Amino acid sequence: MIRVAVTGACGRMGTLIIQNVLSADDMEIVAGFDLVQVGEDIGNIVGGGPLGINITHPDNLAPELVKTKTDVLIDFTIAYAAVKTIETACKSKTNLVVGTTGFTPEQQQQNEENIKKSNTKAVIAPNFSIGVNVFLKLIEKATKHLQNYDIEIIEAHHNQKKDAPSGTAIKAAEIINQGLTETKPIIHGRQGLAPRESEIAIHAIRGGDIVGDHTVLFAGNGERIEIKHQAHSRQTFAAGAITAARWLSNERISPGLYGMKDILNL
Repeated sequence: MIRVAVTGACGRMGTLIIQNVLSADDMEIVAGFDLVQVGEDIGNIVGGGPLGINITHPDNLAPELVKTKTDVLIDFTIAYAAVKTIETACKSKTNLVVGTTGFTPEQQQQNEENIKKSNTKAVIAPNFSIGVNVFLKLIEKATKHLQNYDIEIIEAHHNQKKDAPSGTAIKAAEIINQGLTETKPIIHGRQGLAPRESEIAIHAIRGGDIVGDHTVLFAGNGERIEIKHQAHSRQTFAAGAITAARWLSNERISPGLYGMKDILNL
């Protein structure tokens, strides 16, 4: 059995991931961490019966990971908290699945260094949906053939999302620039007198309960191509995280930092 712990256990993604772990034949939940509902039974929080496992405060992450012999820690929280979580997990040699977004370049570098020096296995991805990762691959292929087209990225999420633009939109822009013969500057929206120059613009929409929409528009003279992905349920992200946890638990996987493209062979 794969022993799984979850940070942000009381959040929307955390509870969904716990439910997925509980329904898996090859996994068991051994710990849950959050700032709220500390001491409450995880089973009651996710809508099932008592499990005898209570929510633990993140300050006790290190000893709890050792005590529970956690195989994989799954983190969907916020960037500044996730950085500390990753560092702590690496020190205890706990494998990591991280879906948190909003990391600064400095935080990303810190995460990479901690994973590398600890000889830990980790999957960090802005989006764990299989469809989104195929969407990113399609963008990569389209960019190679549409070098002179104007490129815009539009993303939409629910009104409670803390970071903008989304990690997926940022990743899309990175992939596009990697495929262009000349790198383009990234801008965020437009205002006032803003004639289009040679840039990639990212537009972020926040409203209602939108789970996640991403569109990349390639606009040329007399035509345009739109590549679009829509997530209708957070279950697609939870399922991807569970897949990543299983993948990391394979003894044939070497220590290192991976993305969903490694799991999906994209």
